[in-house]
Amino acid sequence: MEVFNKIAIANRGEVAVRIIRACQELGIETVLLHSEVDVNSIAYRMADETVCIGPAVTAESYLNIEANVQGAKSMGADAVHPGFGFLSENADFAKAVEDAGMVFIGPSPESIQLFGDKISAKKLVEKAGGPVIPGYQGEDQSLHRLLKEVEAIGYPCIVKAAAGGGGRGLKVIRKKEEAKEAIASAQREGLSAFGSDQVFLEKYLDQAKHIEMQIFGDAGGTIYCLGERECSIQRRHQKIIEEALSPALDEMLRQEMMDVAKKIATAAKYKGAGTIEFLLQKQEFFFLEMNTRLQVEHPVTEFVCGVDLVKAQILTAQGLSLGWQQEFTFHGHAIECRLYAEDPYQMGLPSTGRLGSCMWPHGPGRRFEVGFAPGDEITSFYDSMIAKVIVWDETRPRAIKKMRETLKQTVVFGVKTNIPFLLKILEHPEFVSGEMTTKFIESHFAKALKAPGVTDDVQKIIEDLYQKTGDSKVTEANTKMKEPNPFESSWERS
Repeated sequence: MEVFNKIAIANRGEVAVRIIRACQELGIETVLLHSEVDVNSIAYRMADETVCIGPAVTAESYLNIEANVQGAKSMGADAVHPGFGFLSENADFAKAVEDAGMVFIGPSPESIQLFGDKISAKKLVEKAGGPVIPGYQGEDQSLHRLLKEVEAIGYPCIVKAAAGGGGRGLKVIRKKEEAKEAIASAQREGLSAFGSDQVFLEKYLDQAKHIEMQIFGDAGGTIYCLGERECSIQRRHQKIIEEALSPALDEMLRQEMMDVAKKIATAAKYKGAGTIEFLLQKQEFFFLEMNTRLQVEHPVTEFVCGVDLVKAQILTAQGLSLGWQQEFTFHGHAIECRLYAEDPYQMGLPSTGRLGSCMWPHGPGRRFEVGFAPGDEITSFYDSMIAKVIVWDETRPRAIKKMRETLKQTVVFGVKTNIPFLLKILEHPEFVSGEMTTKFIESHFAKALKAPGVTDDVQKIIEDLYQKTGDSKVTEANTKMKEPNPFESSWERS
């Protein structure tokens, strides 16, 4: 059994706050490994100790393995919690932490390596009897072979970076003329972001739901499945709203998917928190990938299962028992909305600046995970999520209603937020019915929301600029057009 007196947190924002609070409840001190610009954050003020690991640029701070390991070691940390994102699924980082004499709070480097390579992951799933999407995962990466396999799979087809994740290195090929450039683009992104240009091909399921199963391997080798999350509401492959449980699964299908998830985790001898993602189309499900870390959306599972996954991670890393029952009983329904600092009326243009007053309307079945407080700076260096809003109620309709009321009462001054966008999604008939697929945003919200007082002509200019030049140019142009109004609240613009 390991004894943790101090845990280093290699992350930032709301997840760093979440880990610190879990450590406080367990009586463990914390040291925050932070970049220069993140001194203006709740986590920085909450941590017992702090170490600056570099400048704002992620490659020189949060993605710098040596800086994180040395920072943790210099403060006498017994273990390192990577949160999610950044180095959380980096096998080299996990090994470097262990080589430095500390415990990595997560799965083994071998498990991370296994599932980090999407090709080896699919092979393990096939061996375990799990369903995989038809495709090509061969060693021959020549353009001629890849183009030939695309034709064999048929359109639409998807090309993915083998070492990728989070929607990066992923391209959809809808017709023959797009294949060559899509493959080249996925290879470039894979090499740039993950250090490998190897790709694989899959049949693209264009009417699918994104369902993920939360699994957990405890210190004694028992594998638990804590049910599923509905994650179909996505924009450019990034999740926006998540739920537990999914309205698409009956008890029989749920149990079948849970059994497959447990088989996969058991075959990998998995330890700690992990998520096995599936695509569900016409009541058939296929393995998508496994994330070897805590998920952004873990709070909805905690709500319906009555557990604390972060504390479970820490206890497991210490070799302690969790005291969980073998099979979980699910209670009620939970929904999470990711609150981004962005302008919903300008295609999600990131909104930066200093936070003004904020109001988080607490109440029964309401939970807020916030990384920043009034006076803190929201910068352009990192993901624009500033908080997560989570609600629970006895039924899905009640949970939807509670979320809508909670968002309407939430006020954020200083930056613009996506609250109006979230409210539009929550009231859409396809969402309310639970029938939405991963194409929901593309089908119903391809254009920016129309802002109050904006004429049709101005709206058309914004949309045309987005279509012609892409996100980066729109960001540059719109930043020059209008600065955030510090006296305008996020919900009054709905």
